Amino acid sequence: MGPKAKKSARKKKITKAERLKQLQEEEERRQKEEEETRVKHEKEEMERLERQRVEREKWHQLEAKDLERRNEELEELYLLEECFPEAEKLKQDTRLLSQWNHYIQCDGSPDPSVSPEINTFISLWKEETNETLEEVIAKSKLVLNLIEKLRLLLLQTPSYDLEDKAIIQYQGSILELQELLHLKFNVATERLLRQASTLADLDSGNMEKVIQDENVTVYVWANLKKNPRYRSVRFSETQIRFEIPRILATSGIAIRLLHTHYDHATPLRPVSASLQGHTATVTHFVKDEVQKGETEISKELQEEYKQQECESVSVCEEETKVEEQGDTEVQMSFVQEESEATKCELEMKLLSEAVFAAQLLLIENANEKPCFCEDNEVDLCQFTTLGGVYHLDIFELPPQCKPMKGWMIVEILKEGLQKYIYPPESTEDFETENAFPPIEVTLEVQENVIFFEDPMVARWDAEGKHWQTDGISNVLYQSEERLITFSLETFGPVTLIQDTHINMPFQSWELRPLDVNKVLLTVTTVFTEIQIQVKENLCMLASVKVDNKKHSSTLEGRWMTPISFILALKETGLNIFPTGHSHFYVVINRKEPLVEIKAYRQLALLSSAFAFGWSKWNVECGSKKVIVKLREHLTEEELVQDPNWTLLMFSGDRAQRLKINENSETFSEALKEETEFHSTLYHLVKDFASKEAMEKIRSSKCQFIDSVCYMLLSTRLLSYS
Repeated sequence: MGPKAKKSARKKKITKAERLKQLQEEEERRQKEEEETRVKHEKEEMERLERQRVEREKWHQLEAKDLERRNEELEELYLLEECFPEAEKLKQDTRLLSQWNHYIQCDGSPDPSVSPEINTFISLWKEETNETLEEVIAKSKLVLNLIEKLRLLLLQTPSYDLEDKAIIQYQGSILELQELLHLKFNVATERLLRQASTLADLDSGNMEKVIQDENVTVYVWANLKKNPRYRSVRFSETQIRFEIPRILATSGIAIRLLHTHYDHATPLRPVSASLQGHTATVTHFVKDEVQKGETEISKELQEEYKQQECESVSVCEEETKVEEQGDTEVQMSFVQEESEATKCELEMKLLSEAVFAAQLLLIENANEKPCFCEDNEVDLCQFTTLGGVYHLDIFELPPQCKPMKGWMIVEILKEGLQKYIYPPESTEDFETENAFPPIEVTLEVQENVIFFEDPMVARWDAEGKHWQTDGISNVLYQSEERLITFSLETFGPVTLIQDTHINMPFQSWELRPLDVNKVLLTVTTVFTEIQIQVKENLCMLASVKVDNKKHSSTLEGRWMTPISFILALKETGLNIFPTGHSHFYVVINRKEPLVEIKAYRQLALLSSAFAFGWSKWNVECGSKKVIVKLREHLTEEELVQDPNWTLLMFSGDRAQRLKINENSETFSEALKEETEFHSTLYHLVKDFASKEAMEKIRSSKCQFIDSVCYMLLSTRLLSYS
C-alpha cells in the first residue's frame, strides 16, 4: 500500500464520538418522523370522525325530513294507487257485460257459469248417439270453448269474489265436459270401425283414416287382412309410425291415435284451503264492513239532520209552511248524497284492501314441498306437460257391416267398443316369453311448442291418476324433424314433459315505455329472450329469440288479457311464471313479500315514463330491500343520448338513490350526493324527473297500470333474477 492510500484510509476512519453523534441524530430524526406521523394520523382520525359526525347529522336530518313528510307522501301514494281498485271495478263491469252479451246473442250455446244451462247442454248431448268423428270434432270446438270459459272464470274472478259453491260447480262442469267429450270420441270411433271393411285400402286391404282439426287429430288403422308380415303401420303423408309384434299383426284389432292439443288427462288443480279460507274471510269482511258502515253513516246523518231541523225551526219561526217543506227536501237530498258518497268511499277502501291481499297471494311462497309416494311419478310442480296428450289405444275390431238385399246389416255389441289388452293379463297360453315385446312408436311433436332440451315421455297411470315415466324405453328425439320415437310396454295416454323451471332463474330483465299506456317487458334467460308488450288491459308476445336467433311463434301479434296470455305462453313452453312451489326447485334471490309487492305496484305506476332494469346489486342488498336501475325514457332519442342508469334502493317504506353504479367494484348503500330519502319510489323519482314525465305518469290509465303490475307479480323479476 502506498503513502497516499494509507493517508486516505486514515481520513475515512470514523471516531467513536462521531458514531455516537450520528446515532443520536438518527434517533432524533426517527422520533421527529414518528411524531409527525402520529400528529398526521390524529388529524386524519379527527377529520374522519368529524366527517362521520357531519354525515350522521346529515343522515339524521334527512331521516327527520323523510319522517316529517311521510304521512303526506303515503296519502298521495294511496290516491295514486286507487288505480288498482278502479281497474278491478272495470273488470267486474266487463264480466257482467260478457254475461249480458251472451244473453242477448241467443246463439243457442249455454252460459257455462249458469248450472241449469250447462247441465241441459250435457244431457242433450248425451242423448245424441249416432255422431261421426267429423261431427264430434266439429262439436268439440264449442265444448272446448265452454271449458276454457269456465277455466278463465276460476282464474280471472278474484279470490274475494269467488264462493266455494261456484268453485265446486265450475270444476264439476269442466270434468263432466271433458269426460263426455272423450266418451263421444270412443262412440264415434266404434261407428267408424264398424264400416272398416267398406273403407279398406285397395293396396293393403286394411283401413286407414286421418281426420285433422286445429285442436284434435285422429289416426285410425284397422287390421282387416291380419297379415303376419305387415308389422309396420305408417299413416300416409305423415311421420306417424307403429312397429307392432306378430301377435297384433295377426289379430282382429284397430289402433287409434287421438292427439288432443289440450290436456284433459292431468287432474284439475284443487283450489288450496288457504285460498278458500282467505276468500271467505275477505268476502265476509267486505260485506260486514259495508253493512256496518251503512248503518253508522245512516245514524250519523239522521242525528245531523235532526239537529239541523231543530236549529232551522228555532231560527226560522216566521217562515211559511211551504218554505219549510222545501228546505226539508233539500236537506234530505243533501243527506242522501253525502250518505252515497261516504258509502262509495268505504267500498273503494275495502276493495283496495281486498285487491292488495289478492295480489299478495300471487307472490306467496308455499311452506311445504309437495311429496310423492312413487319413484316414477311425475312431479307436476317440477314438470309440465307440453304438446297435448297422445291417446294410444288398441281396440278389438267390432263386427263389420254386411250388404244384404240392398241393406247394410251390422251387429251392434251391447258392451260397445272394447279395448284389446296388450300384453294380456295372463300369458300362460303363449309359447315364448318374447311374444309381447314393447311397441315402437314414432310421433310428430306439435309445431308451436318449444322444447329447450330433449323432452321426456310419460304415460298415464289410470289407477293412480298421475303421469309416470316407467314402461318407456329407447327414447330418441329428432329436433329438426320434430319427431320422437320410443318403445312402449303397454298402450294408453302418453305425453311429453319438460322442466317447468328450465328458464328460471332469469339472467336479466328490462321494462321500458313504448308509447302512451304501452310498455315492452324483456326477460332474458339461459335459452331465450322473450319480449312482451303490455297496453291497457292486454298483452302480446312481441318476439322470441332462441340461441340469439329469431323464433317464429303463433302467439306473436295476438293481443290477449294477461291471464289468457300467461296460459298461452305456458302451453307453448315459454314458461317464465313461477308458482308458489317454484322456490323449492330454483335457487332464488328471496325478497320479503311486502317489499316485493310494494315495489311492483310502484314500478307499474312509473312505467309509462321510466325504464327499469335488472341490477347485479339486487342480490347483495338482502331480503328486506330491492335494487333496480332506472332512467327517464320519453323517446328513443333520449335513450341513445343518455344511456346511463340510476340505481334505486327500496325497502318498502324508504326509497333512495345510490352512490354506486353497475360498474362499481364493491356494494355500498351510501346515498348519492345532494339527494334525499323518500317514503315511496314515486316521490323519489319526482325529485329529478322532468315535468313531461310526471304528467305522463299522472295521465296513465288504471287498466294499463294494473296490467303491468300483474305481469310483474306473475314473473316475480326481483326474486327470480
